[in-house]
Amino acid sequence: MSESDEGQLQDYSVDQLAGAIVLVLGAVASLLLVVWQSKCHCKVNLCYIFQCERRPPNEDELKGLKDQANKLKDKKNEKKQDKILKKEEKILQKEDEILSRSPNLVPTKSREAEPEPEPEIDRLV
Repeated sequence: MSESDEGQLQDYSVDQLAGAIVLVLGAVASLLLVVWQSKCHCKVNLCYIFQCERRPPNEDELKGLKDQANKLKDKKNEKKQDKILKKEEKILQKEDEILSRSPNLVPTKSREAEPEPEPEIDRLV
């Protein structure tokens, strides 16, 4: 038999190698992300360089987190209300300014309207 090419890699370009590396790193990163975001007890040991232990939060921590989230929502709503009130004040100030510059645009009653006299009916003879 002749020489076989089994076990030898073909010639790959640099962009193909980079694509393969990115694919492998993405798979490892997504696996670590799933483990990190899980609510179960887990311990991650990455080549004895990075060690992490994750435990699910207890009820007290969950209550604290819920309170913090509610406070942030309240602050956000207050900021929105403040912005709305400031805009309304600006609009009212502009409206007052416009009305003070041109008083003729606002109708006023200078005298009372007199009632019209009733028409007289002529007698037919």
